[in-house]
Amino acid sequence: MKRTDAFNSGLSENDITDESVFLNRRQLLRQLGFIGAGGLLASTSAHASAGLLDLLGITDTPSESGFSTEPLSFAAADRSPGQVLTTEDKVTGYNNFYEFGTDKADPRRHAQDLQVKPWSLTVGGEVNQPLTLDYDDLFRFELEERIYRLRCVEAWSMVIPWVGFPLAALLKQADPNSDARYVAFETLHDPENMPGQRNRFAGGGLDYPYVEGLRIDEAMNPLTLVAVGLYGKTLPPQNGAPVRLLVPWKYGFKSIKSVVNIRLVKEQPPTSWNLAAPSEYGFYANVNPQVDHPRWSQASERRITRGGLGSDERIPTQLFNGYADQVAHLYKDMDLKRAF
Repeated sequence: MKRTDAFNSGLSENDITDESVFLNRRQLLRQLGFIGAGGLLASTSAHASAGLLDLLGITDTPSESGFSTEPLSFAAADRSPGQVLTTEDKVTGYNNFYEFGTDKADPRRHAQDLQVKPWSLTVGGEVNQPLTLDYDDLFRFELEERIYRLRCVEAWSMVIPWVGFPLAALLKQADPNSDARYVAFETLHDPENMPGQRNRFAGGGLDYPYVEGLRIDEAMNPLTLVAVGLYGKTLPPQNGAPVRLLVPWKYGFKSIKSVVNIRLVKEQPPTSWNLAAPSEYGFYANVNPQVDHPRWSQASERRITRGGLGSDERIPTQLFNGYADQVAHLYKDMDLKRAF
């Protein structure tokens, strides 16, 4: 089993107290030799036998959209005691995905008709080997579980067990050329199924499709993840199905959802929130307790755990969201107050 010690985030598998079904299934999959196979164990996988699905109590019937709650096969990260995972119902029910509305509950209410299969993800621009991946291709990379802290610029945070693969693995297949200095990302544009894209008020006043960007060294950093699942299952629509980005040392709006296009480019690409409010949302958006948002402090955050009265706690915010050892070198000699 692949070990990912570099991404140990101080979490215990015992912290997932309300996910006994998921854990039992995963343990059974491991015993049967499926964990670490690097593929999707679901109705979309050619390797999933009907007998195994019956044994696990899984119905071999995908939804029309292609979204599945079946378990993924992946290599689990090492864990040690420290922090409590946010419960799955909070992760899937408290979201910012303005394409489906600005209320935190809107994405779960309005995203269920999002069609994720078929899907097409293109990788082009300054590359020698342009790529087009379909839905099944997303699950042919070597998948692994990584527990990451997710810090929103609104000063709330979660701790989530994601499943995915390093963005670097995808970009290396495309073979960037010497002019590739930045990586630009674009979300699906589907006003018919994304009400926030049809109505500017419902979509928070943003111009769509949603776009984001990274410097290429940020994109190639081992922490930067292409996520295809969470809590051992494929991504729900409200969390960015079927494929999203995770950049855990940056504010959550950098982790673009439902990605359809990746381009390697020479110049710094535009990003949606920076276009909408450049004085409030910079290109880098690194988590930094010493650089406040113009309208609120970033010195602390509300850590969402299980939900309910008194269940969340206020904790100090860490520089780079606690991942400074892995990423601080990317910003050596930069003024982080100016390059916010």
